[in-house]
Amino acid sequence: MDLNLKNKHALVCGSSQGMGKAIAIELAELGANVTLFARNLETLNQVKSELANDGTQEHFAICADFRHPEEVARALDSHLTVVPNFHILINNTGGPAPGPANLAESTDFLAAFNQHLINNHQIAQKLLAGMKNAEYGRIINVISTSVKQPLPNLGVSNTIRGAVASWAKTMSNELGPFGITVNNVLPGATNTGRLDAIIKNKAAKKGVSIEEMEAEEKASIPLRRFGEAEEFANVCAFLASPAAAYVTGVSIPVDGGRTSSL
Repeated sequence: MDLNLKNKHALVCGSSQGMGKAIAIELAELGANVTLFARNLETLNQVKSELANDGTQEHFAICADFRHPEEVARALDSHLTVVPNFHILINNTGGPAPGPANLAESTDFLAAFNQHLINNHQIAQKLLAGMKNAEYGRIINVISTSVKQPLPNLGVSNTIRGAVASWAKTMSNELGPFGITVNNVLPGATNTGRLDAIIKNKAAKKGVSIEEMEAEEKASIPLRRFGEAEEFANVCAFLASPAAAYVTGVSIPVDGGRTSSL
């Protein structure tokens, strides 16, 4: 199976921590040149120092706040003068705040739409020419299992994630003739700082200990444990590789079996 990413260039968004960081590490292990993209340059430079390098690889870090799409566009335009062509795009950014949809302000939906769909789209557009010229492109969107079934108390997130999934399916149909695949990877409960915060919040609301809340969450997962960021990154790395050339337009849960729909 060909997982070799030698001479491939990857842009990994949200790569200062969590799943984005794990994906960047895995892609570098497979030989890719990696550009890290998030809003904290100091943290990104630390991650960059941890990436594998066989002596021929070149890694970069660029900085922008994904709440401001115009800032993201400027940062990427500048970097494209240094690395003009990318083969792999990992679209990944933090999720909207929790809460029911019926209590959300219209501005909440608009902010999430810009942070997720608009950023995903404009970044992809800027990289498409290079992917088409190379006849090799992998666009991988980290979204949520809510595209399979809505998650309680995540009204804005459920709505926007669904829009991203539909965008990705449409793009996969349009870009297939150019050898570009577009797929979504849907994380479940994964051991990251975000999961820690969610568990603490749920425990406080229920008036139970963090340990009890963790046990309750794990009981809803067929594998009876939380995932590791590296396990999620493995699936993304496969989709980024030559081995996944015939996989496109799909949404793959990496959730230990928790999603109950097919």
